[in-house]
Amino acid sequence: MDVKQQISQRLPVDTGMASECAGCQKVIRERYLLKALDQFWHEDCLRCACCDCRLGEVGSTLFTKANLILCKRDYLRLFGTTGVCSACNKTIPAFEMVMRARGNVYHLECFACQQCNHRFCVGDRFYLHNNRILCEYDYEDRALFANLPYTGDSLTQLKKQTENLSSGAKDDASSGYGSPDSLVSEGK
Repeated sequence: MDVKQQISQRLPVDTGMASECAGCQKVIRERYLLKALDQFWHEDCLRCACCDCRLGEVGSTLFTKANLILCKRDYLRLFGTTGVCSACNKTIPAFEMVMRARGNVYHLECFACQQCNHRFCVGDRFYLHNNRILCEYDYEDRALFANLPYTGDSLTQLKKQTENLSSGAKDDASSGYGSPDSLVSEGK
């Protein structure tokens, strides 16, 4: 059975009663002790069975399973449930950091626009459209094209616009950002 326990950290030792350490079975003479699993421990004796970290320093919880005392990371690594990344469909280990969007879970490196591969930073807007993550720019493009009427003329007009953009042709001298003469380039 899985058990998550709280560690009562650094209790002062009652000088009137000698407490025996559950780890080394020696009397605890130090100024402080730990209480976990309804037993008393030297601060140095309460350790994770896998990584040997001092559990009183790692946090206020420990986990037990199969007669092992474990820190949270090792418990999740050994016994935690794993998920599947919604972008790459690969397994996500239980101890790995993830990103969530609604009911979807992603590896940190997979949490990017699935159209242009832009990786999101804190504060970036993203959209979940048809279960795909899109950046604001690609979402707006998708919405714009979805609202265009599908006729032969509109398709021809779109082709001309994309050809003009790719060849560098301009409609007029003004791009809306100032005239070409007013553009300043900075060199290093």
